[in-house]
Formats: sequence, C-alpha cells, structure tokens
Amino acid sequence: MSIFDAIIQGIIQGLTEFLPISSSGHLALYQHLVGQSGAQGLLFAVLLHMGTLLAVIIVYHKTIITLLKEILYLLRDIFTGRFTVKRMDSNRRMLLMMILSSAMLLPLVLPLIPGKDGMSSLVDLFTPVTQGKMIWVVGICFILTACLLLISSRILKRNAPRHKDATAKDAAAIGIAQALAALLPGVSRSGSTVSAGLICGLRKDYVIKYSFVLSIPAILAANVMELKDALEVKEAFSVAPALIGMLVAAVAGVAAIKAIIWLVRNNKYAFFGYYCLAAGVLVIIMSIIEGANGVDSILKLF
Repeated sequence: MSIFDAIIQGIIQGLTEFLPISSSGHLALYQHLVGQSGAQGLLFAVLLHMGTLLAVIIVYHKTIITLLKEILYLLRDIFTGRFTVKRMDSNRRMLLMMILSSAMLLPLVLPLIPGKDGMSSLVDLFTPVTQGKMIWVVGICFILTACLLLISSRILKRNAPRHKDATAKDAAAIGIAQALAALLPGVSRSGSTVSAGLICGLRKDYVIKYSFVLSIPAILAANVMELKDALEVKEAFSVAPALIGMLVAAVAGVAAIKAIIWLVRNNKYAFFGYYCLAAGVLVIIMSIIEGANGVDSILKLF
C-alpha cells in the first residue's frame, strides 16, 4: 500500500465516519475497486477507525472527561447506598443512557446457538459483506441509510424537540440503530444514531454529542474483534502508510464533526439522504455489470 493510497483511505474514513454516509460502506467499496479486500484491508480499516476515535476525543474531550468522572461518582453512590434513579443530573443520565445504548450491541457478538462452541455470531455471518465480497449488499444498505436520513430530516423540519435528555426508550432506539450500522456496511453509524435521536424528538445539539461520544465504546469493541481476525492472516503490512492514514483520518474526522454540527443545526441533513440514495443505486448497477462480465472489479473493464 502506497502513502498516497493510505491518505485517500484516511480521508474517506475520516469524512464518512461522521458525515451520515457510512464509512464502512465507502471503505468496502474503495477496497473492492482497488483489490484490497480481505485481511490486509481489514487491518488497515481497524487502524483508520482508531484515527476517527482520536477525532471524537479531540472535539468532545470535555464531555468525555466529565463522563469518566461520573463513572467514579456513580460507583461511589452505588457502594455507599446513595444511588437513586429519581434524582439524577444530566451527566449521570447521559452516562446511564449510553450504557443502555451500548448494550444493544451485545446480541451481535453472542453465538447464534448458545452453548455451542464455534457457532458464528451475526457479525461473523456478515464478514463477506464487510470485506467487500458482496458489494451489492452495500448498495442496498446505502439506500436504507438514505431512507433514515430523509425521514429524520422531514421530522427535524416539522417538529420541535420534546425533551432535552434521552430516556431509556430513546437510548434503546439509538442503540438498536447503532447495532444495525455495526452489522451492515453502507448503513451509517452516525446517520442512523442521529436520525434515531431526531425521530425520538431529542434536541439537535444533544443528539449529535450523544451520537459521537457513544461511538467511542463501539469503535473500541469493533477494533478488538476485527484486530484478532486480521492478525491471524500473516500478510506484508506497511507501518508508515498505516500511521499516516490514521493521522489523516483524525484530521478529516475533526472537520467532519464540525461540519455535521453545522449542517444539522441549519436543517441541511436531507442532502446526505439524496447522496446515499444515488450511491446505493450506482453500487447496485456496478455490481450487476461486474456479475455480467465475470470480473471482481468494474475497473478491470477499462
């Protein structure tokens, strides 16, 4: 992998992780086109995700520090018998709701048949999709993302927010949306979680912060799972391009977070829905052309 290629993928990852157009879908599409699908592409994608994780920490470091402190206060109150659900400030409520949202990811990693060793989880079953081997599925998922974005954009323009902080019902809905995005490349994590929050009636600034900070445990968990699989296949791997890609992803990620905050505040969310709709249709057409010509990348026809 060249440094130029790493920079391109870093830009794709950084921008699409937070803009509601699906980083996993775009990376899978790019790696499919240039022939980098498989273990090497998976390992590099893990490192790029670490770059976007750094972007979230840079933008929301104050909120993250506050929530980390709140974990200690929560443990103190639990062990001293002072914990109560009825009297919670905004920070504690956000922490507990994020724990609930994150818990929605657990069904993805559990064996499909409990008690049977070696049974595939839902994540394992969708590995061929995440590695770019079933690119038509990515196209369908782009269209699904488009539907979510267009529906939430319409609600955003028509309805005022009902409450400031997330309830358990809201947190569960956002968590399910995040689980869907984790399972299917082409379903945007930020797009699905922000859309779910807007549909639930959460305040715009609140749901953006909630969505991006919520991505931290999700990205870490995904990286732990994917890193093990990627390292099992011993392939040549260039360290310098990977580090450069991570840095580029972090810088692009910060820019994307700032952009999405402005776009949601100014009700410009629908643009991304139309983009994902067009991308989905094009990917499906591309997949049909590849199948008809017996090639694994449409670029080989040119």
